[in-house]
This record gives sequence, structure tokens and C-alpha cells, in this order.
Amino acid sequence: MATPHISAPEGAFAKTVLMPGDPLRAKFIAETFLTDVTQVTAVRNVLGFTGRYEGVPVSVMASGMGMPSIGIYSWELYKFYGVENIIRVGSAGSYRDWLKVMDVTLAERAVSESTFAMVQGGEKANSLHPSEELNELIREKAEELGVGLKMSVVHSSDVFYSDPSQGSWEDIAERTDTDCVEMESFALFHNAHVLGKRAACLLTISDSFVSHVELTAEEREKNFTEMMKVALETAKALEGKLK
Repeated sequence: MATPHISAPEGAFAKTVLMPGDPLRAKFIAETFLTDVTQVTAVRNVLGFTGRYEGVPVSVMASGMGMPSIGIYSWELYKFYGVENIIRVGSAGSYRDWLKVMDVTLAERAVSESTFAMVQGGEKANSLHPSEELNELIREKAEELGVGLKMSVVHSSDVFYSDPSQGSWEDIAERTDTDCVEMESFALFHNAHVLGKRAACLLTISDSFVSHVELTAEEREKNFTEMMKVALETAKALEGKLK
């Protein structure tokens, strides 16, 4: 059962999907952490894989960049492939000095100026929450692994390059009352709410507006292993906890 954007047959995806933005990060996660891996889709080079993590079926698929992109892929996974849980594993830019490069953070909510939710389903709220039970399980697994997970309010932006007339990054952080910025979680949370599914957003800080430290593209692709391990352990636990 292919969709317009996913070429996988019916049953090709596990109930839990890890979703990085970068197709090469999806490939890295699958090849590094999973066994019995099969590539199940590659439409537009947005790669998706299914394998096993310590015996448990897990899928990894890229979302691309931005809300329209993750909106398409998460909708099709939830609606047509029986996926129940999507954990975004992405990167973010920090607005706060306490949120440093390579820190792992879990979104407690996503704030956005985007019209995605309004246009898709008439949702007027500009702040959306992930699945509470999924977040709770992620926090539990992070503690077991000794990963110092930081909770944050995420600015989910439609725009990477904003005009100076919109203010400085400090102005934007104050206006949105957020701790870091990325471009996907608001749409993911909305789709999960609409379809009665679960979603969460785990992020590694890849650059800081405060310290001006930033990782290279290669470092972002391959060095987020703490976040990946937390997500994978959560996926394994989901097999028994959240049916």
C-alpha cells in the first residue's frame, strides 16, 4: 500500500517510528543501532528503514525540513501504515545559556506562529503538547541511561532566515517565551492529536544563539548518539507498555 510520498508496502513500518529530519541521519541510526534492517522507502530520497532493536521492531524515517514536510510524512505513517508512536529525534538552536550545545532536551510543548494547524484542522491554539505518557516514558529511559535530559519549551518556526524587521533572536525568544528553536514539532503534535496517536520531540542542541557555538553538518548527522539511545530504549519499552 504505497502513498503519494511513501513507497513501502502495508505492514512495512513498526508501531514506533524514530523521525530525524535528515535522511542520512535516518540511515546512520538504522545501520548503527538496528539489526535485520530493510530499507522500505526512498521516495524523493526521504529514506525509511525497519529493523530490530534488541529484538523489538523499530522503524526510522526522515521527515525532511519544516512543518509541511513532517506534516505529510507523519500523517501518512499514522493514517495509512498503522504507526502509533512517532518520536522526532532532531536538532535545535538554543535561546538560553542553560541549554548548551550537545545537551539533550525534551519538548514539553511547542509554540508556533505557523498556520499549519489552523489550515489543516481549524486548530486556533499556538501552543501544542506532545503525548504525556510518551514523554513520561522518555524521561524514565533517560534517567536509566544517565542522560541529563533537560525539559524545554520549543519554538517551532516556519522560517529559518527571518527579516531583521521581525526583531533579534532575543526578541523572538521573548515574544514566544521559548527556550530553543526547530521547525517541525508543532505540526507533528497537531497530526498526533487529530488522529489519536502519540508524538514526542527529542532534540540535541546543535548550535547556540547565546555562545555562538555550532556543530558541522557531519557532526549533526553522526554525533547525537545519546538522544538516539534514549529514543531507541523508549521504542523498546513501548512494545510492552503502550499498545
